[in-house]
Amino acid sequence: MSYMQLSREGAVWVLTLTNGENRLNDDVLAEFNTALDTIENTEGNGAVVITSADPKFWSNGIDLNFVQEKGGMAYLVKEFAPRLDQLLMRIARFPLPVIACLNGHAYAGGALIAAACDFRTMRADRGRFCFPEVDIKIPFTPIMTEIVRLLPNPTIAWQMASTGLALGGEEAAKAGVVDKALGEAELLPTTMAWAAELAKKDRQTYTLIKRRWRNAFDKFI
Repeated sequence: MSYMQLSREGAVWVLTLTNGENRLNDDVLAEFNTALDTIENTEGNGAVVITSADPKFWSNGIDLNFVQEKGGMAYLVKEFAPRLDQLLMRIARFPLPVIACLNGHAYAGGALIAAACDFRTMRADRGRFCFPEVDIKIPFTPIMTEIVRLLPNPTIAWQMASTGLALGGEEAAKAGVVDKALGEAELLPTTMAWAAELAKKDRQTYTLIKRRWRNAFDKFI
Protein backbone atom coordinates (compact mmCIF):
# COMPACT_ATOMS: atom_id res chain seq x y z
CA MET A 1 0.00 0.00 0.00
CA SER A 2 1.28 3.46 -0.88
CA TYR A 3 0.72 6.35 1.52
CA MET A 4 2.12 9.20 -0.56
CA GLN A 5 3.10 10.22 -4.06
CA LEU A 6 6.33 11.93 -5.08
CA SER A 7 6.44 14.05 -8.23
CA ARG A 8 8.60 16.83 -9.59
CA GLU A 9 7.79 20.08 -11.35
CA GLY A 10 11.01 21.65 -12.56
CA ALA A 11 13.26 21.99 -9.52
CA VAL A 12 10.38 21.59 -7.05
CA TRP A 13 9.61 18.19 -5.55
CA VAL A 14 6.00 17.67 -4.48
CA LEU A 15 5.30 15.05 -1.82
CA THR A 16 1.54 14.49 -1.67
CA LEU A 17 0.14 12.55 1.29
CA THR A 18 -2.57 10.26 -0.10
CA ASN A 19 -3.89 8.16 2.79
CA GLY A 20 -7.05 9.96 3.91
CA GLU A 21 -6.35 11.54 7.30
CA ASN A 22 -2.67 10.71 6.75
CA ARG A 23 -2.15 9.20 10.17
CA LEU A 24 1.38 8.12 11.02
CA ASN A 25 2.48 4.52 11.47
CA ASP A 26 5.69 2.59 10.81
CA ASP A 27 4.95 2.08 7.12
CA VAL A 28 4.19 5.79 6.64
CA LEU A 29 7.48 6.79 8.27
CA ALA A 30 9.35 4.30 6.10
CA GLU A 31 7.75 5.67 2.93
CA PHE A 32 8.50 9.23 4.04
CA ASN A 33 12.15 8.31 4.38
CA THR A 34 12.20 6.57 1.01
CA ALA A 35 10.82 9.71 -0.65
CA LEU A 36 13.35 11.89 1.17
CA ASP A 37 16.13 9.50 0.07
CA THR A 38 15.10 9.99 -3.56
CA ILE A 39 15.10 13.76 -3.20
CA GLU A 40 18.33 13.97 -1.22
CA ASN A 41 20.20 11.67 -3.61
CA THR A 42 19.31 13.82 -6.61
CA GLU A 43 22.08 16.33 -7.22
CA GLY A 44 21.54 20.04 -7.70
CA ASN A 45 19.41 22.79 -6.23
CA GLY A 46 15.75 22.26 -5.47
CA ALA A 47 12.93 22.65 -2.98
CA VAL A 48 10.26 20.42 -1.46
CA VAL A 49 6.53 21.01 -0.97
CA ILE A 50 4.58 18.62 1.28
CA THR A 51 0.83 18.69 0.73
CA SER A 52 -2.19 16.39 1.07
CA ALA A 53 -4.67 14.90 -1.36
CA ASP A 54 -7.37 15.03 1.33
CA PRO A 55 -9.42 18.25 1.43
CA LYS A 56 -9.89 18.06 5.21
CA PHE A 57 -6.68 16.65 6.70
CA TRP A 58 -3.03 17.39 6.05
CA SER A 59 -2.13 14.92 8.78
CA ASN A 60 -4.09 13.80 11.83
CA GLY A 61 -1.00 12.66 13.69
CA ILE A 62 -0.02 9.25 15.04
CA ASP A 63 -2.31 6.33 14.25
CA LEU A 64 -3.22 5.44 17.84
CA ASN A 65 -5.10 2.30 16.76
CA PHE A 66 -1.88 1.07 15.18
CA VAL A 67 -0.01 1.89 18.40
CA GLN A 68 -2.53 -0.05 20.49
CA GLU A 69 -2.26 -3.06 18.21
CA LYS A 70 1.52 -2.98 18.58
CA GLY A 71 1.50 -2.84 22.36
CA GLY A 72 0.23 0.55 23.48
CA MET A 73 2.27 3.19 25.27
CA ALA A 74 5.28 0.92 25.71
CA TYR A 75 5.54 0.52 21.94
CA LEU A 76 4.97 4.23 21.39
CA VAL A 77 7.71 5.26 23.81
CA LYS A 78 10.31 2.59 23.02
CA GLU A 79 9.76 1.95 19.30
CA PHE A 80 7.64 4.46 17.41
CA ALA A 81 8.55 7.79 19.02
CA PRO A 82 12.29 7.31 18.34
CA ARG A 83 11.55 6.63 14.67
CA LEU A 84 9.29 9.68 14.48
CA ASP A 85 12.02 11.71 16.18
CA GLN A 86 14.50 10.72 13.49
CA LEU A 87 12.10 11.69 10.70
CA LEU A 88 11.36 15.05 12.34
CA MET A 89 15.05 15.79 12.77
CA ARG A 90 15.76 14.73 9.20
CA ILE A 91 13.13 17.14 7.86
CA ALA A 92 14.38 19.92 10.17
CA ARG A 93 17.94 19.50 8.81
CA PHE A 94 17.03 18.52 5.25
CA PRO A 95 19.52 19.87 2.68
CA LEU A 96 16.86 21.71 0.64
CA PRO A 97 14.14 24.24 1.46
CA VAL A 98 10.97 22.46 2.64
CA ILE A 99 7.49 24.04 2.69
CA ALA A 100 4.48 22.46 4.40
CA CYS A 101 1.41 23.36 2.32
CA LEU A 102 -1.34 22.88 4.90
CA ASN A 103 -4.57 22.42 2.98
CA GLY A 104 -6.26 20.77 5.98
CA HIS A 105 -5.89 20.00 9.67
CA ALA A 106 -2.38 19.44 11.06
CA TYR A 107 -2.72 17.78 14.44
CA ALA A 108 -0.22 16.33 16.89
CA GLY A 109 2.43 14.37 14.98
CA GLY A 110 1.22 16.01 11.77
CA ALA A 111 1.71 19.44 13.33
CA LEU A 112 5.21 18.37 14.39
CA ILE A 113 6.09 17.47 10.80
CA ALA A 114 4.78 20.86 9.68
CA ALA A 115 6.81 22.61 12.39
CA ALA A 116 9.94 20.76 11.25
CA CYS A 117 9.62 22.27 7.78
CA ASP A 118 11.38 25.52 6.93
CA PHE A 119 8.19 27.35 6.00
CA ARG A 120 4.44 26.83 6.18
CA THR A 121 1.52 28.00 4.07
CA MET A 122 -2.02 27.27 5.20
CA ARG A 123 -5.54 27.46 3.89
CA ALA A 124 -7.11 30.57 5.41
CA ASP A 125 -10.65 29.28 5.75
CA ARG A 126 -10.27 25.65 6.77
CA GLY A 127 -8.11 23.54 9.03
CA ARG A 128 -6.48 23.81 12.44
CA PHE A 129 -2.83 23.71 13.50
CA CYS A 130 -2.69 22.08 16.91
CA PHE A 131 -0.50 20.19 19.39
CA PRO A 132 -3.06 18.32 21.55
CA GLU A 133 -0.45 16.15 23.29
CA VAL A 134 -1.01 17.88 26.64
CA ASP A 135 -4.67 16.81 26.56
CA ILE A 136 -4.06 13.21 25.46
CA LYS A 137 -1.26 12.62 27.99
CA ILE A 138 1.52 12.11 25.45
CA PRO A 139 4.46 14.37 26.39
CA PHE A 140 6.92 15.58 23.79
CA THR A 141 10.31 13.91 23.54
CA PRO A 142 13.34 16.23 23.75
CA ILE A 143 13.59 16.25 19.93
CA MET A 144 9.89 17.03 19.56
CA THR A 145 10.31 19.90 22.02
CA GLU A 146 13.06 21.38 19.86
CA ILE A 147 10.83 20.94 16.79
CA VAL A 148 8.04 22.99 18.41
CA ARG A 149 10.63 25.63 19.33
CA LEU A 150 11.39 26.07 15.62
CA LEU A 151 8.11 27.98 15.24
CA PRO A 152 9.02 31.66 14.84
CA ASN A 153 6.81 32.98 17.66
CA PRO A 154 8.06 31.44 20.93
CA THR A 155 5.17 32.82 23.01
CA ILE A 156 2.52 31.25 20.80
CA ALA A 157 4.56 28.06 20.40
CA TRP A 158 4.60 27.70 24.21
CA GLN A 159 0.86 28.35 24.42
CA MET A 160 0.20 25.74 21.74
CA ALA A 161 2.42 23.17 23.46
CA SER A 162 1.21 23.80 27.02
CA THR A 163 -2.53 24.35 26.44
CA GLY A 164 -3.33 22.58 23.17
CA LEU A 165 -4.30 25.91 21.57
CA ALA A 166 -5.60 25.28 18.03
CA LEU A 167 -5.13 27.97 15.38
CA GLY A 168 -6.95 28.43 12.09
CA GLY A 169 -5.09 29.70 9.06
CA GLU A 170 -5.68 33.42 9.56
CA GLU A 171 -4.86 33.17 13.28
CA ALA A 172 -1.75 31.13 12.58
CA ALA A 173 -0.52 33.67 10.02
CA LYS A 174 -1.10 36.60 12.39
CA ALA A 175 0.75 34.72 15.13
CA GLY A 176 3.69 33.90 12.85
CA VAL A 177 3.10 30.14 13.11
CA VAL A 178 2.57 29.93 9.35
CA ASP A 179 4.06 32.28 6.78
CA LYS A 180 1.00 32.73 4.57
CA ALA A 181 -2.74 32.08 4.88
CA LEU A 182 -4.37 31.75 1.48
CA GLY A 183 -7.64 30.83 -0.18
CA GLU A 184 -8.17 27.27 -1.38
CA ALA A 185 -7.65 28.07 -5.06
CA GLU A 186 -4.42 30.00 -4.55
CA LEU A 187 -2.81 27.92 -1.80
CA LEU A 188 -0.93 25.35 -3.86
CA PRO A 189 -0.05 27.60 -6.85
CA THR A 190 1.32 30.30 -4.53
CA THR A 191 3.27 27.73 -2.53
CA MET A 192 4.72 26.21 -5.69
CA ALA A 193 5.78 29.63 -6.99
CA TRP A 194 7.49 30.38 -3.66
CA ALA A 195 9.19 26.98 -3.73
CA ALA A 196 10.44 27.64 -7.26
CA GLU A 197 12.12 30.81 -6.01
CA LEU A 198 13.65 29.00 -3.04
CA ALA A 199 14.90 26.29 -5.39
CA LYS A 200 17.26 28.85 -6.91
CA LYS A 201 19.27 29.04 -3.68
CA ASP A 202 22.63 27.31 -3.72
CA ARG A 203 22.10 23.95 -2.06
CA GLN A 204 25.33 23.80 -0.08
CA THR A 205 25.06 27.36 1.21
CA TYR A 206 21.40 26.96 2.17
CA THR A 207 22.13 23.72 3.99
CA LEU A 208 24.98 25.21 6.01
CA ILE A 209 22.91 28.25 7.01
CA LYS A 210 19.93 26.05 7.93
CA ARG A 211 21.88 23.55 10.01
CA ARG A 212 23.86 26.24 11.82
CA TRP A 213 20.62 28.12 12.55
CA ARG A 214 19.05 24.90 13.82
CA ASN A 215 22.10 23.73 15.76
CA ALA A 216 19.96 22.64 18.72
CA PHE A 217 19.72 19.28 16.94
CA ASP A 218 23.48 18.77 16.85
CA LYS A 219 23.43 17.18 20.30
CA PHE A 220 21.07 14.46 19.05
CA ILE A 221 23.23 13.38 16.11
